[in-house]
Amino acid sequence: MRLFVSVDLPPSLSEPVAVVQDDLAEASGLNFVEPDQAHLTLKFLGDTEPDALEPLTTAIETAVAEAGVEPFEATFGGLGVFPSPDYIRVVWLGVESGGDGFTRLFEALEKHTVELGFDAESHDFTPHVTIARMEHAGGKELVQAALEEEYPVGSMTVDEVRLKESHLQSGGPVYETVERFPL
Repeated sequence: MRLFVSVDLPPSLSEPVAVVQDDLAEASGLNFVEPDQAHLTLKFLGDTEPDALEPLTTAIETAVAEAGVEPFEATFGGLGVFPSPDYIRVVWLGVESGGDGFTRLFEALEKHTVELGFDAESHDFTPHVTIARMEHAGGKELVQAALEEEYPVGSMTVDEVRLKESHLQSGGPVYETVERFPL
């Protein structure tokens, strides 16, 4: 099972995400995430044996409780890239408000999943929603120009965290919710 922990964007934000993607449609080399599958990854777990599922769900439940995060409003907008504007691999929507809640959840999840033997993150946590991956630099200049634009996407109430399974398919990944953890 290829697993990750996320906060899924609601259907009401799918259209605004698609509008941002349409603005980047001419950028050669971009592969877009399906807007209805947009999410903010809190912790990528990777390939996980099915018998690890029960201790993992217990650890996530404990982490969510320990984080002490009540339901909160998060606002998404603006573009960013990883690792840098000169070498773009990922194009993402930023978090304009609510970042503290995501960070507290990440820190608690990181602690409890590393204790179970999952890999620690190798970079600082930046809350974001991936909207595209760049396979080649053909459209890099268009993406660089878009970084200067404002892209208000909208807000949502974050009231749960989900354990998701990623099914890799030829048309792109399909995500399935394994378990929900209310805040």
